[in-house]
Amino acid sequence: MTGEDRARQAVVRLDDVRKEYGETAALDGVSLEILAGEAVAVMGPSGCGKSTLLNMIAGLDRPTEGTVEVDGQELGRLNETGLALFRRRHIGMIFQFFNLIDDLPALDNVALSAQLIGTSARQARRRALELLDELGVAGRKDAYPATLSGGERQRVAVARALMNRPALLLADEPTGALDSRSGEQVMDLLIDLNQIGQTLLIVTHDPQLATRCASRLIELTDGRVARESALERAE
Repeated sequence: MTGEDRARQAVVRLDDVRKEYGETAALDGVSLEILAGEAVAVMGPSGCGKSTLLNMIAGLDRPTEGTVEVDGQELGRLNETGLALFRRRHIGMIFQFFNLIDDLPALDNVALSAQLIGTSARQARRRALELLDELGVAGRKDAYPATLSGGERQRVAVARALMNRPALLLADEPTGALDSRSGEQVMDLLIDLNQIGQTLLIVTHDPQLATRCASRLIELTDGRVARESALERAE
């Protein structure tokens, strides 16, 4: 397989995915692919299925029908323990409200995700410090989340998401809890990550985030893909 072939591999593949909650279909026959190195934004009105789609791809929920494949693994073939381990090794997640552990300093928040897959504490802390340095917050490595600004907390969260070199980075409203300046910085960071090859899936209601950070837009309506379109990134 050539390098170009590898680069065009699908990191995410959904085939006719349906998710029902009671009599309501949150996703209704969704099929899509995200190729290695792509940055894809998912948008749509509240209740359209964005969060359900993200949860399917993250292995946090299972489809009622259809298949979900991430980084070559069909998630439906894994039990709950296998899903948790797969998620830690292959998927990084960034959340709107950071989801940092309040009683751990920044360095330990980042290092923990590597220790959970068996990396030694020393190696994990070394990589965590490197990531915090790259993201401009190494000077806050001993600070607890409550003492960090929103922008600093999101940078720590991004470092945590990148710890295990994930095939896929999922971002759920990553600028939603930030002021405009911090939001701009996080957008720049996502662009930089994608430019060095990180595959991104961004769920957002913010058109500016989509157009700045993504090269393709998927619009959901009533649990279905209503439209897909190419984006030209805004400078």
